[in-house]
Amino acid sequence: MIKLVAIAGLIMLSMTGMAQKKKQKAPDPQQFAATITTEDLSRHLYIIAGKEMEGRETATEGQRKAATYIENHFKSLGLKPANNGSYQQSYPVYRDEPASSELSLNGKPFEANKDYVPFPQWNSNATSYFSEVVFVGHGLVDKDVDDYAGLNVAGKAVLMLDGAPSGFKPSAQGFRGSSSMYGKIIAARNKGAAAVIMAGAGFPRRAGAMPGNQYINIYKAEQYPNTFIVADETAKAIAGEAWDGWKESGKSSKVPGKLLKANLKLSFQKKTEELSSSNVLAYIEGSDKSDEWLIITAHYDHLGKRGDVIYYGADDDGSGTVGVLEIAEAFVKAKAAGNGPRRNVMFMTVSGEEKGLWGSEYFSEHPTVPMDKVTADLNIDMIGRTDTERTTGDTLNYVYVVGDDKLSTELKPISEAMNNKFIKMTLDYKFNDPNDQNRIYYRSDHFNFARKGVPIIFYYDGMLKADYHKPTDRVEKINFDLMEKRTRIIFETAWEMATREDMLKRDMPLNMPPTR
Repeated sequence: MIKLVAIAGLIMLSMTGMAQKKKQKAPDPQQFAATITTEDLSRHLYIIAGKEMEGRETATEGQRKAATYIENHFKSLGLKPANNGSYQQSYPVYRDEPASSELSLNGKPFEANKDYVPFPQWNSNATSYFSEVVFVGHGLVDKDVDDYAGLNVAGKAVLMLDGAPSGFKPSAQGFRGSSSMYGKIIAARNKGAAAVIMAGAGFPRRAGAMPGNQYINIYKAEQYPNTFIVADETAKAIAGEAWDGWKESGKSSKVPGKLLKANLKLSFQKKTEELSSSNVLAYIEGSDKSDEWLIITAHYDHLGKRGDVIYYGADDDGSGTVGVLEIAEAFVKAKAAGNGPRRNVMFMTVSGEEKGLWGSEYFSEHPTVPMDKVTADLNIDMIGRTDTERTTGDTLNYVYVVGDDKLSTELKPISEAMNNKFIKMTLDYKFNDPNDQNRIYYRSDHFNFARKGVPIIFYYDGMLKADYHKPTDRVEKINFDLMEKRTRIIFETAWEMATREDMLKRDMPLNMPPTR
C-alpha cells in the first residue's frame, strides 16, 4: 500500500507539473520590443530613403537596390527564404513606348500633338481604314441613359463630345464612371466599336514623356478600341458644320447620334518592353503551429525620379519598410532567447504599391503559403510622421488603425488589449469609417489580403498633404521617437497573434466595393 500511495503521489505531482507547465503564459514581449530603437530605425531609413536608391520606383535600378538591401538584412538575421528557396518573388511589368501614329481624313493628314493625340495606354498596334464614322453624342451609357440607342456601331469608328451635359450625375464615381474617358472607352467597347475619336481640350499638347507608363495586365480577355483624342477643329473636320451646334446643345442636353460619311485612316504603333519587379519575403519558423502563418507587410517602392529630382519616400513607405526590418529582428532575438513564435511569421516588403497595389496583388494571386492558413496580415504604410490636420488628442502619441473591425470579431479586442497593456497609444479610427472619403481601406497592400478573406490591420500616420508624394518627403522630417513607439506596438500585437493558441476567427462577411 505504501508503494502504491507513493507511486500515486508521484503521478499526481507529475500531472500537476504538466498542468502548470501547460498554463504558463507566453513571455512578456516588452524585452524584445525594446530592441526596436530609434538608432536602428534611423540607420536603415537613411539608406532605404537615401539618394542611392533614387526613389525606389518599381522596375527600376533604385528599386532593385532597395530589394537587395532588404534581402541582405533578412539573410543576416538568419531568416528563411519564403518563396520556394528564394528571398524574392518576381513578377512581370510592361512598358510601352509609342513609335508612330497617324490620323488622316480623306487623304489629308493631321499633326500629332497639335491636332490629335493617341491614347497609348489601351491602344494596340493597328492600322484601320473607315468609310463611315458614327457620331454618338457624349458616348454615355448609364442607367436610363444610352447615347448609342438606335445606332449600329459594331466594327465602326465612333466620334463623341467631351464630358457630359450639365446636370448629368453618373451612377458611379472614379475612373470607370460613365462620363470619364475610361468609362466612355469601355462603353464603346461593349457596343462593339472598333475605334474611338473623342473631342478633348488643351491643344496643342506637348509630346508625352518617353517611355510610357508601366502596367502589368498585358493579357486581356477583350481588347479595347484604339482611341484618339482630337482637337475641336479636327472633330469639326470629321463631322462638318453641324459640329458647332452639337457642341453647343451638348452643354445642357443629350445630342442625337448620326452616321457620317468620311474616309478616315487611324494608325498606331508602339514598342512594348518587358521589365520585372519583385517582392522581398522571408520568415521565421514557428514551433508547434508551423503550418500556420502571420504576415507583416509594407511596400518599399516609391515614385522614383522626375529628371534629376528624387522623390525620396522616407515616410511613404520607407518608414513602414524599416519597421518590418526591425520587427523581424525583434522576433529573431526572441527566438534566440528561447522564446520564438508558435506559428510562422513572414516578413514581406512589396513593390508596385504606388502603381496600383501590384506586388501584393501578385502575391495574393500566387501565394507562397496557403491563404487559409494565414491568421492575419499587419500592414504598415507611413508611420514616421504626424498628421498636421489632426487637432484632437496627443498628436505625438497616436496611430491611425484601419480594418481591425472587419473580417474577424477577435481582431480589434486583441489590438486594443495589447495597446492598453504596453504602449498605451491613441488608436485613432478616423480612416476606418465606412464613409471615409479617402477610402484608405482600399488603398494599401492589406486590401489584397482582405479580399482573400485574411483579417487585416493597417497602421498609418495620416495624409500629410504638404509632403505626400512630393520630393520633400525626406528622412530629416521623420519623428523617430514616435516611429519607435508605433513599431513597438505593431510588434507586440504581432507577438500575441504569433503565440496565441488559435488562429483568428473569420466570422464577419467580406464586403468589397465593385471597383478599387
